[in-house]
Amino acid sequence: MAKSTRFSVNRRAFLAGSAAAIATPAVAQDVNDASTVEIERDLSQIVRRNISSFRSLDWRPYFSNLKDGAILVDIDSRALHYWMESGDYRLYPSSVPLSEDLTRRGRTRVTLKDPEPDWRPTPAMKKRNPEWPDYVPPGPDNPLGTRSLHLSWTYYRIHGTHDTRKIGRRSSNGCIGLYNEHIEELYELAKVGTQVLLI
Repeated sequence: MAKSTRFSVNRRAFLAGSAAAIATPAVAQDVNDASTVEIERDLSQIVRRNISSFRSLDWRPYFSNLKDGAILVDIDSRALHYWMESGDYRLYPSSVPLSEDLTRRGRTRVTLKDPEPDWRPTPAMKKRNPEWPDYVPPGPDNPLGTRSLHLSWTYYRIHGTHDTRKIGRRSSNGCIGLYNEHIEELYELAKVGTQVLLI
């Protein structure tokens, strides 16, 4: 008989809403604390809902070919799909724009690969957030993380982030964010000219 699995969870962190509360699946054990059982039931439902929208889908028919690779960002499921020219595939969770008015959809392409991104807020960002700095150099505090792929649309990027709470959420000012380890992998795979589609 197969063993059931559960997600182990730090009760205090979970109640505080911390994403860090979720650990890797562990073999189920006898649990005497009723509150822990209730928390695990709630967490199981949350994880199921999130996983149901984050799944591998074959979007390749949206591209006429895979020359130089293809990136598709599904805004609704907050996922970035990448196909290499060989057909090999990667799927990454992403952050997406905060609101519909900040969201661009359509076809674009990678125009520049930036190995050490620096950051300047756009005029619209600065207007909304005048307290933000005018410039942040490359490094641990940079909002663009460790790598950045510039798109042909002005100010739009696919980039990393040091604020991992943003991934899987509507949290950006227009860009698509990935965990730093994921943007570093995508950066190596993608090329200048890689086609990009946001839907």
